Amino acid sequence: MKKLLLTGFEPFLDFPINPTEKIVHALDGKAVGDYEIMGHLLPVDFNLAPKEIAEEVMAKKPDAVISLGLAAGRTAITPERIAINCQDGEPDNSGVAPEDKLIEENGPDGYFSTLPIRRMVNRLKEAGYPSAMSNSAGTYLCNNVMYSVLHLLKSANIEVPAGFVHIPASHELAAASKKGMASWSDSDLLEAITLIIKELD
Repeated sequence: MKKLLLTGFEPFLDFPINPTEKIVHALDGKAVGDYEIMGHLLPVDFNLAPKEIAEEVMAKKPDAVISLGLAAGRTAITPERIAINCQDGEPDNSGVAPEDKLIEENGPDGYFSTLPIRRMVNRLKEAGYPSAMSNSAGTYLCNNVMYSVLHLLKSANIEVPAGFVHIPASHELAAASKKGMASWSDSDLLEAITLIIKELD
């Protein structure tokens, strides 16, 4: 059976819950389609997150990599099309707040996802789940991790599908938050990510 590295993030900023954490824990060690899931929770840390996921990739040698992130406010599951060589934004959980900083000094401006994102979106829509491709992963940790993984794979000449998927808030997070936001049930989020995984070759 093939191996899939599935990553999520811990809570961050004003969000006391990160629904990607629950998904990663729920799927860790499970078989989905042709893949055995290896779940890993990443820190919301500009310095540590790229190093941790690189170590996981090199140690576990997965046949695919899908990273999940929270996009509170979005209403749909949104696979990301591209990651850019820039880190910027609010402070991470260590208080680091880079401004217009390159992720890789000599890296390209961007990397396109190598996941079958069009098929993933279509699969979700067919199942009745709102989904769309996103053309901006932002400049925070989600973009940072997506770019770092794709750069690592390219530099090491490792050809495995990899990319990033943003998910909306869960009902639990929306209820705990002081801000109003669209939300999905945990069961729908889990089922949607399961369907996405099944679209991997």
